[in-house]
Amino acid sequence: MAIDKELFEILACPKCKGDIRPNDTGDGLICDACRLMYPIKEEIPVMLIDEAVKI
Repeated sequence: MAIDKELFEILACPKCKGDIRPNDTGDGLICDACRLMYPIKEEIPVMLIDEAVKI
C-alpha cells in the first residue's frame, strides 16, 4: 500500500471514528467495528460512507 505513514496514522472510520487497518490485498482500508471496507483508488483512500463496501 502506498499510503503515507503519517496520513494512515490520522485516518479513522468516518462512520464510527474508530481505527482502520489495511486489507490483505492493499486496495482498501477496513473498519472491523463497522464491518466496512473503504477502497483505495489511485493511491488515495476514499473515506466516504456511501463508497464503502460491506464485509
